[in-house]
Amino acid sequence: MNPVSAIFSGHVIHHRRRPKVHRLNYSVFSLLIDLDEAETLSNSLKLFGYNRPAVFSFHDIDHGRQEKGGLRGWVEEEVRKAGISIEGIGISILCYPRIFGYVFNPLTVYFCHTEDGALRAILYEVCNTFHERHAYIIPVELNAGGTVRHECAKGMYVSPFVPMDCRYRFRIAPPDETVLIAIDEADHDGPLLFASFSGKRRPLTDLMLARMLLAYPLMTLKIMGAIHWEALLLWLKGVPVHRHRKADSSLASTIVTAGSAMKEKKA
Repeated sequence: MNPVSAIFSGHVIHHRRRPKVHRLNYSVFSLLIDLDEAETLSNSLKLFGYNRPAVFSFHDIDHGRQEKGGLRGWVEEEVRKAGISIEGIGISILCYPRIFGYVFNPLTVYFCHTEDGALRAILYEVCNTFHERHAYIIPVELNAGGTVRHECAKGMYVSPFVPMDCRYRFRIAPPDETVLIAIDEADHDGPLLFASFSGKRRPLTDLMLARMLLAYPLMTLKIMGAIHWEALLLWLKGVPVHRHRKADSSLASTIVTAGSAMKEKKA
């Protein structure tokens, strides 16, 4: 059986439409980690560690309830709340890895599959620089086809340059030879911000990890630096600032029921 886990190298693009136009385009890579393969990868690769220090690593404590060994249980619990059976569920996670022990993931995407490989739910975990995180759990319709489209209300403060009263519209091409995570964020006046990550699949091997290290040195530190640099540019352009609204909890979730009504409930 071919491994699910892989490297996806590509680009992050942001396009702000108003009140000032602002664009960015950064070369990055993400790891797709199948939780069933994580221990094997950690034992077989020299440059990758699962819940242990390594040049590149993935740690449960960077996600969900931030408990070592508790990530699968948290994902299964959230998916169960969405009314989806977790028997035999497979979970693959698209995110930035720790590099030399540091990472910040603005968005982590969890793809939840049945035993026969059918995609049944996607969990979008959004994290802000105030150490707050919010997960949006959305079922995938059985007839969704190659591209998945989801929509939900924004539930957590993310950027000082974007108001809270917005909606996310996700367009997802699940990981295969390529991957696409595209988000249109809109407020009452219409489309406001477009953000996307598109990448091509590379094998998750020590050789390819070494190439990523040379091509994207200290990438995770640069991501945090870029967040603050782009914020400075937006401020200099005079984009209005929205003060941080503290979340009721450092970890919250929204269950979005599939269907035309797009009913949402806080969990």
